[in-house]
Amino acid sequence: MSEKTGKPAAAAKKSTASKSTASKTAPKHPPATDGAATATNPTDGAVAAAHALDPDAAVVAAREPSVQANGSSAEASRSSAPSRVRLAVRKTYKLYIGGAFPRSESGRSYQVTSAQGAFLANAALASRKDARDAVKAARSAFAGWSGATAYNRGQILYRIAEMLEGRREQFAAEVAAVEGVTGRSALAQADAAIDRWVWYAGWADKISQVRGTVNPVAGPYWNVSSPEPTGVVAIFAPERPSLFGLVCVLAPVIVSGNTAVVVAPDSAALPAVTLAEVLATSDLPGGVVNILTGRVAELGKPLAGHLDVDALDLAGVADAELATELERAGAQNLKRIRRPVPDPDWTADPGLDRIVSFLETKTVWHPVGV
Repeated sequence: MSEKTGKPAAAAKKSTASKSTASKTAPKHPPATDGAATATNPTDGAVAAAHALDPDAAVVAAREPSVQANGSSAEASRSSAPSRVRLAVRKTYKLYIGGAFPRSESGRSYQVTSAQGAFLANAALASRKDARDAVKAARSAFAGWSGATAYNRGQILYRIAEMLEGRREQFAAEVAAVEGVTGRSALAQADAAIDRWVWYAGWADKISQVRGTVNPVAGPYWNVSSPEPTGVVAIFAPERPSLFGLVCVLAPVIVSGNTAVVVAPDSAALPAVTLAEVLATSDLPGGVVNILTGRVAELGKPLAGHLDVDALDLAGVADAELATELERAGAQNLKRIRRPVPDPDWTADPGLDRIVSFLETKTVWHPVGV
């Protein structure tokens, strides 16, 4: 190689050596940390400029990278954390007495299972003492409910239908669970129950017009007959259909001014207690409807023999011997009794039969021309 060509090579070696020396002597930058600004941080210039104008703004500007970094780390920790399984809030199916939801005074409960035998819920098992408390609440509410105008009672029954409409899917789910029917069938039953409430609400201010009359009599008297509610009615609701059957026996009793003590047997407790929640928020005075869940055989006798119960509806008493026994017990204190009908068609036109069954007719003789 010539002397001229060797010089560039020597220069290149010298340049390489100088670079190596510079890298050894150059100071190393410390690693950047959260909240600590370094020369490599692009916000350093902004912080310095902000400090020159406003020291407080400089503090805020210095904190921003730290906040962003902390936020990113928090999001990363949340995404990496294992997801928690939420535990559902199990519903407690209590009694409904006097507008409140107490447990049974005995502290007992029983398991409600689905049509397939799966566990659904625990329901309160009402006792004889609970039945007496329910009758007392119904009697206390009778004066106010029967004294309300028929128009007002109709408004409240219609309000019940409105509230039930808003919880239509919930009722359908419970009916499907306890009866083992399809979702479409359960929704149809909920719709039928809503429509039945509306139907009876329309009759509230028309019963006296249909059942009342002016009687022709031979004498100087003005004779008028008008219907009045019987009083406290003990209702044994059918187990099937659990919701629609309950509405079919309850609505005609209270529309005329009666108060009710309802016994919802076995698995019918679930739709019955949910209906009680609707009643409690529908302007219905407390005590007008009282719902007991439990055994018909245990609650039937104390209700049939109770002197403050004025009538019995045995629609849900499937045992013929028990129904006869309850009839005899009710006859001892002259109760009005509606006997159970085998295999009733609840979807048929109800007419006024059930309303009239729990009405008394008051006749007034008023002298004329005296």
